[in-house]
Amino acid sequence: MSDQMGLPAGTELGRWVRMRCRLNAPPERVLRAWSNPEELARWFPERIEGGLAVGSRSILVWPDRRVWWEVVEATESRFVFRWPWLADERLITTVHVLVDPAGYGSWLDLEDGPFPLDQAGVLDAWAKAIEGWSEALARLRAHLDFSVDLRPRS
Repeated sequence: MSDQMGLPAGTELGRWVRMRCRLNAPPERVLRAWSNPEELARWFPERIEGGLAVGSRSILVWPDRRVWWEVVEATESRFVFRWPWLADERLITTVHVLVDPAGYGSWLDLEDGPFPLDQAGVLDAWAKAIEGWSEALARLRAHLDFSVDLRPRS
């Protein structure tokens, strides 16, 4: 398939978004920002319809879209969920959020994927994921470390 796309033979077509950031907040607070609906709504979507318990599916609501989010795992150092990247739901990725102590703060590692680049629309979704997660982690840091909401207001 890589020859059909103009890519060199042997090109890896599965891509992931992997990001790491250092936060001043302790690991418990970082994980609560992901797993508690009230906390999540302070930095990511405007609101959450439903709960964030393991096995539950909730709806994240932004001014311009609604996206389901299904919690797969929640532990004291890890939060994992699945969600769609394309409107027709052909691409559903799994996001792993791992939090480790770092002095008085935390390291957060985020991994989202896979993004199979040989499927229509997935390259754009992967690019949007890189941009979206960069913004989201900046907003998370602003919320946790500085008590600031960076989301645009209309």
